[in-house]
Amino acid sequence: MKSLAIFNWSGGKDSALALYRVQQQPQFQLHALFTTVSQIHQRVTMHGVREELMQAQAQALDLPWQPLYLPENTTMSQYNQAMAQAWTGFKAAGVTHGIFGDLYLEDLREYRETQLRSVGIQAHFPLWGERPVALLEEFWQAGFKAKVVCVNGKHLDASFAGRELDEAFVRDLPAMVDPCGENGEYHSFVYDGPNFRQPVPVQIGEVVFRSYAPATPNQQDTCFQADTPAYDTGFWFCDLLLSTGKEQG
Repeated sequence: MKSLAIFNWSGGKDSALALYRVQQQPQFQLHALFTTVSQIHQRVTMHGVREELMQAQAQALDLPWQPLYLPENTTMSQYNQAMAQAWTGFKAAGVTHGIFGDLYLEDLREYRETQLRSVGIQAHFPLWGERPVALLEEFWQAGFKAKVVCVNGKHLDASFAGRELDEAFVRDLPAMVDPCGENGEYHSFVYDGPNFRQPVPVQIGEVVFRSYAPATPNQQDTCFQADTPAYDTGFWFCDLLLSTGKEQG
């Protein structure tokens, strides 16, 4: 009998590859894709992807999508409380596992495991400990396609936002940037792949810069921005849009 699982879903390349691997194995039945969303902006936290794109992505994957809406300026304490309530609800529905696309950040893994353990759910990391370059090769060879939707201004300039996540993009990355952006140097949105029923039609919108006040110890970003030296407080966002097909005409 398969274990019922929630997939902690960002919509990006690591999530997509981890999901694909899980779908090739008999261990799990997926209950839903789970994503934190800004309540006021209706966009994925940190990635800045519009809610309608996430809905279209989940439909293309033929999986339920469960957003968790977070108020503006949510503190770490409030975030933990909201997540605990959500996972408790999943537990009541029979969920036994939470799946994550993390690669090698030990502190983040420990945090996730502790968070889930408190509600009686086990964390699973399909990509853990593998080489970023090898994972990218696997991602491309499987047929996945993605756009870069957010880059950290400390490491990458505006020209990287909105680009196709391909071999040329990775070749252009500065030497200190992790090829998979595991330290938050960039984030992506996957719009096609081998487990998609159809591609998500996307078009590139404007690229904008957003700067955020540094987090205090009691008001840390949910992506551990304050604890990670790779992060700055300024980000370039590409406003990816859901294409209607009318733009061509």
